[in-house]
Amino acid sequence: MAGSDRPMNLHVDHALGRDVTVSTGDRPLFTYTYRPDTVRLESPKPYLHPIRTLAGDVVSLFRPHDHVWHKGIAWSLPHVGEHNFWGGPTYVHGSFYVQLDNNGSAVHREMTDLSAAAGRADIGHRLDWISQDGEAVIDEHRALTATVLDGTSWVLTFQTAMTNVSGATLDIGSPTTKGRDNAGYGGLFWRGPRSFTGGTVQSPAGTGADDLRGSRADWFAFRGRHDETGRASTIVMVDDAGNPHHPPQWFTRSEEFACLCPAPFFSEELALDAGQTVTFRYAVLVASGDHGDDGTTALADQARSALARTRTVSAVGSVAA
Repeated sequence: MAGSDRPMNLHVDHALGRDVTVSTGDRPLFTYTYRPDTVRLESPKPYLHPIRTLAGDVVSLFRPHDHVWHKGIAWSLPHVGEHNFWGGPTYVHGSFYVQLDNNGSAVHREMTDLSAAAGRADIGHRLDWISQDGEAVIDEHRALTATVLDGTSWVLTFQTAMTNVSGATLDIGSPTTKGRDNAGYGGLFWRGPRSFTGGTVQSPAGTGADDLRGSRADWFAFRGRHDETGRASTIVMVDDAGNPHHPPQWFTRSEEFACLCPAPFFSEELALDAGQTVTFRYAVLVASGDHGDDGTTALADQARSALARTRTVSAVGSVAA
């Protein structure tokens, strides 16, 4: 793989009605489960897991016992009006977390694209966000694009256009906007392997761990090591400059468990009016090895360039150049 200027060929395997796996050669990069068998309490939604490096190491965790609603990488929102599309209990100021009858679901409607060509794989997906009571809340169209960059790294771009179909304004926020300090999670959320606990978090400002939570940056990275092999891997997430509240505050953990989340509603709600559409774009770079501070910064530049090359998804399911 290293030293070749030709893009790595990717192919897509579709388990009809269940999931899509994107691979290079005989090596799977990720599986996107679009119709999960998740229980209502965990706010069913599509997710990516397992996610692997080109070396074959798994860099995602599924349904950990401490937070069973964490599933690899998922687009998860804990406070959408009165609805919880994150999973589990809802933060209620003064009562901490309370299990309410508000766990919504992001439900598969149709695949709009499923293709692989010219060294990239594309998945287009329409979803209906439905409240626990069965009411329509959001009409979403998302697009996922995977590209192998070189012998070390591949990148996933994730784009979503969300239209409010509830008939009323939806205030999208986080536990922090509801009163819990420094707990502004919500958005594109990555949960890393158990062995990554205690790993290195990096932003443009430098390296650290939980102390970087809540800081603003256009990218964050996590550098961790795997059990059994002892190898290292790196995850880099990049926030697009056109996203609301860019650069975002980041929700990250290392000391308790590994996670990254560019949280657009960390400390400021977004009021989405009835009929209004909001769009978000991200790049997630998956690299074998620990590339050090300077090398990780270079990986972030690669991810940013990949995001710039990817077309923008629209609210109606097409893409704009």
